[in-house]
Amino acid sequence: MGDYADLAGVRTWYETEGSGDPLVLLHGGFCTNDTWGAQRPELAASYRLYLPERRAHGRTPDVEGPLAYTDMAGDTVAFLESVVGGPAHLVGWSDGGVVALLTALARPDLVRRMVVIGATFRPASEAFVAPEMLDALTPDSADMAFFRELYVAASPDGPDHWPAVATRMIDMWRTQPTLDAGDLAAVRAPTLVIAGDDDLMTLEHTAALYRALHDARLAVVPGASHLVPLEQPAEVDRLILGHLAGGEAGTMMPVLRAPGPAPDRDATG
Repeated sequence: MGDYADLAGVRTWYETEGSGDPLVLLHGGFCTNDTWGAQRPELAASYRLYLPERRAHGRTPDVEGPLAYTDMAGDTVAFLESVVGGPAHLVGWSDGGVVALLTALARPDLVRRMVVIGATFRPASEAFVAPEMLDALTPDSADMAFFRELYVAASPDGPDHWPAVATRMIDMWRTQPTLDAGDLAAVRAPTLVIAGDDDLMTLEHTAALYRALHDARLAVVPGASHLVPLEQPAEVDRLILGHLAGGEAGTMMPVLRAPGPAPDRDATG
């Protein structure tokens, strides 16, 4: 089922499916809810899914001004309050993972457990394996064809608005997000960090994200890229469901989770 919710000036399209505790799926940049197709059946068997499409994505129209992750997180807070009606689990992929982190920082009372897939906490120049890739991205470039087709098929703003959205999204990647380890340490929701072993983000950046979070788990999926939910859906579903089910990480030889004073999670030696 799909419908619109008016969230502080952003007419937001969302879909729902399944039953159980609420679970909000936050899609990636330039994407729509269709990209969650491989996860929806498995997750909806255990949870009530909510799938909002963010401003300037999918069926949700654009708004004036620059695009910012913080504004998208504010939209997500409004969605949790007015549509979900309270706290929920969050699963965010790529840009959706950034939005999930910022939502958990802004309103920890609304986030129960969280999964972030291929997420960053710094701009592309500091996080991407090949940050120069942004220099080749333009609204009409071949690498943007897939996203352009998604936009044209769904956007209420029409195909002629695509260049404006694409340019502002690429600008956002160049300069945002701007979190640091201190910010991430304030996230209290237990978080699973997932990445492919050949992701857009460096493994070092992913490890830094994991180490900075207060209560985190890390899964690097072998033989996978930034599109790991599409490439290995069964493995990603297993990881998500296992994390959301809760439980302590009862390892036999804990170091970061050892009792007593916590070791320096930023240490790499």
